[in-house]
Amino acid sequence: MSSIEQIIAEVGGWRSDMLAHVRELILTAESGVVEETKWQKATNPLGVPTWSLQGLICTGETYKDKVKLTFAKGASLEDPDELFNSSLDANVRRAIDLHEGDTINATAFQTLVRAAVALNAA
Repeated sequence: MSSIEQIIAEVGGWRSDMLAHVRELILTAESGVVEETKWQKATNPLGVPTWSLQGLICTGETYKDKVKLTFAKGASLEDPDELFNSSLDANVRRAIDLHEGDTINATAFQTLVRAAVALNAA
C-alpha cells in the first residue's frame, strides 16, 4: 500500500472518498504524474499527499470539515470554471476546498491539472 493509499484508508468517511476521487482525476489527467508524501511530522506522521510533474502540481490535505487541494502556482492559472474557492488573495497559490456533499467538475478539474503541468514545463 502506498503512503497516499494509507492516508486515504486512515482518514475514513467522505474525506477518504473525496481524496481517492481527486487522486484518480489527477493521475488520469496527465501521464507521468508522480505522487508522494511530504512534510511528515509528529502531528501528521503520514505526511501530506503531493502530485508533481516537472514541479509541484498540488497537495491534498484532509481537515475535519474539508479536503483542501492547494495548487502551488494556482494564481497563475486560468480558472474559467471558478473551481478555486480558497486562498484567493495569495500571491502564488490557490486552493479548492471540498466539503461533505460537494461534487467537483471532473473535466474542469483535470483541465486545471493539465494547465498546472504546462505551467511547470514552461
